[in-house]
Amino acid sequence: MSTDSAPAASGVVLPSPEQVTQALSTVNDPEIHRPITDLGMVKSIEVTPGGGVIVGVWLTVSGCPLRDTINRDVTAAVGKLGGVTAVRVEMDVMSEEQRRELQTKLRGGNPEKEIPFAQPGSLTRVYAIASGKGGVGKSSVTVNLAVALAALGQKVGLLDADIYGHSVPRMLGIKDRPTQVEQMIMPPTAHGVRAISSGMLKKGNEPLPLRGPILHRLLQQFLADVFWGDLDILLLDLPPGTGDVAISAAHLVPGSELVVVTTPQLASAEVAERAGSLAVQLNQRVVGVIENMSYLPCPHCGERVDVFGAGGGAAVADTLTRLTGVPVPVLGEIPIEPKLREAGDAGIPLVLADPDTPASQQLRKIAERLAGRTRSLAGRQLGLSPV
Repeated sequence: MSTDSAPAASGVVLPSPEQVTQALSTVNDPEIHRPITDLGMVKSIEVTPGGGVIVGVWLTVSGCPLRDTINRDVTAAVGKLGGVTAVRVEMDVMSEEQRRELQTKLRGGNPEKEIPFAQPGSLTRVYAIASGKGGVGKSSVTVNLAVALAALGQKVGLLDADIYGHSVPRMLGIKDRPTQVEQMIMPPTAHGVRAISSGMLKKGNEPLPLRGPILHRLLQQFLADVFWGDLDILLLDLPPGTGDVAISAAHLVPGSELVVVTTPQLASAEVAERAGSLAVQLNQRVVGVIENMSYLPCPHCGERVDVFGAGGGAAVADTLTRLTGVPVPVLGEIPIEPKLREAGDAGIPLVLADPDTPASQQLRKIAERLAGRTRSLAGRQLGLSPV
């Protein structure tokens, strides 16, 4: 392709695609701080006879929070070229393969750091706690399970992978920042649980506008650079839905298993089924379903009041059993307990603050079931060879 500019019908000299590319090389990704041309984010360039320029841009993730910034910067850079009468930016989303290539480029071609839980000899059971939507109490359940498991004598780690909606530090009462020793990050410990969260890495309640590749790198850093020690169980508190973090977690720790949290409401159950279905696509085993906010014990007569309906947990378990071909049980039904919220706000999980409540009793029973399981063989190299 010629690098010479082409004359328009009006005699105005139009910029060539190469000149547009040169202009785009001055546009940095607002988060990675490197030119979008170096990062493979330029999808296409079209110069129309009338002087309009159409630039296709690959976004790293759907719903990118900085897409407006990229649009503005690309428009400004290309608009400065002579002969340009208008600039239109068309955005698309990178494929998983493109994101992996970008991650390799960001590492400078260096191999990924070793994640101990992904190694064939690891005996740590990794449970990814997932939900299809927010508001089902997934983080409250995860924190209480972690503390209940520690009370059973298990060595427990808790990774708050809900980067945007992190709540683990408050629920565990952790105010200290992680300590860095050389290249290792030492996680704070509370109630016998070692925990790490993006909420420990920032000041106050400021947001973290991170996107696909950065989310992957942060999760990888939490898994590889944090000194977890010899854990029996690692819990991953995943963000709601089936986005980048859930996919990255499955790739980074192939042997991880999924626990799906839902509510009795059938609408919530339908969304939760999608989270479980993703696990099937990623070859993860689904350990079971937890139905949270299952019912309200009547304070007067003790009868069960189905505030949010009934049957959601069983419906999800039945669907996932059909999809996976193996039994997916309901691990427990946790009743509505106002003290659960109060204990989380105070930084003392309910299983410690009020262990005799029906909710605490259910949480301990679920913890006992998880503690009694052996590590899954999914994603592990068995060292077998054909004879």
